[in-house]
Amino acid sequence: MKRAKAEIICEYGPFADIDGVHGVTWDGVRVWFASGNSLNALDPETGERPRKLNVAAHAGTAFDGAHLYQIAEDRIQKIDPQTGRVLSTIPAPRGSADSGLA
Repeated sequence: MKRAKAEIICEYGPFADIDGVHGVTWDGVRVWFASGNSLNALDPETGERPRKLNVAAHAGTAFDGAHLYQIAEDRIQKIDPQTGRVLSTIPAPRGSADSGLA
């Protein structure tokens, strides 16, 4: 495996209302990150957060081209990114011990 040092192009934050980031995904336009009680959309061009969805967001975050998926305690939530509505849930494979989602 060829190894190379990563080049940091840009850093965002800290954000006064965010204690930690628990999952990150990209929807093709914005970066979404989980921060405990919300999913936050970040515009990588400006560093602004134009959207905040008030949903439980405790661990891994993913995007499938249409929906966001978010681990919340012992379940995975399917979320409409336009409305923030949880459309459905399924049990997380390891209960509340899961930490990533892809």
